[in-house]
Amino acid sequence: MILPSGWCEATIHDVANYVSRGKSPKYADRSSLPVINQRSVRWQGIDERYLKFIDPSTAHEWSEERYLVDGDILWNSTGTGTIGRAALFRSLPYFPRIVSDSHVTVVRANSAIEPKYLFEFIRSPAVQNRIEDMQSGSTNQVELSRKAVLATALPLPPLAEQRRIVAKLDALFARLARARAELDRVPMLGRLLRGQALAACFGNLDWDKRELGTLLHGIEAGKNMRCAERPPTQGERGVVKVSAVTWGQFDPTESKTLPSDYSPPEKARIRSGDLLISRANTLELVGAAVLVEEEPRGLYLSDKILRLVVDQDAKKWVLWFLRSAAGRYQIESLATGNQLSMRNISQDALRRIKLPFPEKDVRQRLICRLEAGFARVARVEAEAARARTLLDRLESAILTKAFKGELVPQDPNDEPASVLLSRIKAGRAEEPQSPPKRGRTAAAPRVPRERAVMTKSRQDDDVKNQPYLADKIRAAGGSSTVEQLFKLADLSLPDFYKQLAWEVDHGHIIDHDNQELKAA
Repeated sequence: MILPSGWCEATIHDVANYVSRGKSPKYADRSSLPVINQRSVRWQGIDERYLKFIDPSTAHEWSEERYLVDGDILWNSTGTGTIGRAALFRSLPYFPRIVSDSHVTVVRANSAIEPKYLFEFIRSPAVQNRIEDMQSGSTNQVELSRKAVLATALPLPPLAEQRRIVAKLDALFARLARARAELDRVPMLGRLLRGQALAACFGNLDWDKRELGTLLHGIEAGKNMRCAERPPTQGERGVVKVSAVTWGQFDPTESKTLPSDYSPPEKARIRSGDLLISRANTLELVGAAVLVEEEPRGLYLSDKILRLVVDQDAKKWVLWFLRSAAGRYQIESLATGNQLSMRNISQDALRRIKLPFPEKDVRQRLICRLEAGFARVARVEAEAARARTLLDRLESAILTKAFKGELVPQDPNDEPASVLLSRIKAGRAEEPQSPPKRGRTAAAPRVPRERAVMTKSRQDDDVKNQPYLADKIRAAGGSSTVEQLFKLADLSLPDFYKQLAWEVDHGHIIDHDNQELKAA
């Protein structure tokens, strides 16, 4: 790929100060030191529901560089289905210190790259489409190695352009999020409209009420048999499970296979036009009813699926009433059983259900109107689902354009990325190097430890939107390490790093590869 002017090719090794897996902790039920695991790493951030906690007696085993700081990228590095998912770490309000476990790789950016830019690149198709090629190991034990992470290539724009790209992405993704939120309301609105349509259909209080039993010519059921837990194949016979009638349409794949030496009675065969209902399920699902539109091959009633034998011109009226709020209320009131996970409704109870029953022409007109309304709602839901899919594609397309240099214009006055990268590499080369211990990575710059009491806050007038830390550096002689500046700042650890990032972003402080800070 031809890169825009001012861009250069780089790897994560070039743009990161620290890349390391977390370590396996000894857990406690609860402590003040949480540990982030794969389940808690989500694209939108950290899901605190899945945090675990470290045994306080082992806290001393965690070196300073392992404590997460704002802007760290947490990259799931093991596990089928979760490998490759990442999160941009932001401080958690109730936990000033937090670490990750050994299934998560921590990537800590240096001053050549905006952490948000790197995170967006990791979640872009350029990386996510290659995760399978990057991983190693067997099918059930795949991993994203530190070597593979460090070797990940990326296009690196000038630092100023990175910030423009991130700002543009934030604005566009905020609009996409609003669109998703609106589309996500459609299923709820669909349920509301269906409920209103059913209430309107069956809400005439002047109609005569009939017990369902007076409309039935019979209730038929199959037998309880020991079956193979799979759908029947060609030449085999099977019985339907309760899940075949649970979700509004008959699903013949929700079935199990009868023993080959058993011949079920022909009257138990399921046919087109059958009105089926479940007699056992959870309280919310017991009594679910469907109309079989197409005759299945070799399927029979089970003991938990009943067939309501009713005149053809009354079937749909009975079906829709059983699905209405009034019908559901009676079903749930008549269902018996001590456990919420399994309720039963007897044939006698079904017969006692009362429903309005107007003249035939009224029933037909109302059912036609009801089904037309349901069809319109289904079309809207389908359109919303397609639009939701298009939004996901649009997000991927935006990310692709961003990392080709096509999202924001280039500025010829920006310092080329290669110049900044060369300066960082030169600084690295000048640093005294001591070989890391075998099997260990070299430590990142020391993360300062917070004192017990801090007197300053980012909300103070002399701190918020002010070059507070830059003034501290000038008072100390013009330069400082991160740890020295933290001691001078008198801010909490989260406030310190937020203020430092703000002052670097706004040009008040120059960060030399996270080793030396100078006032601009």
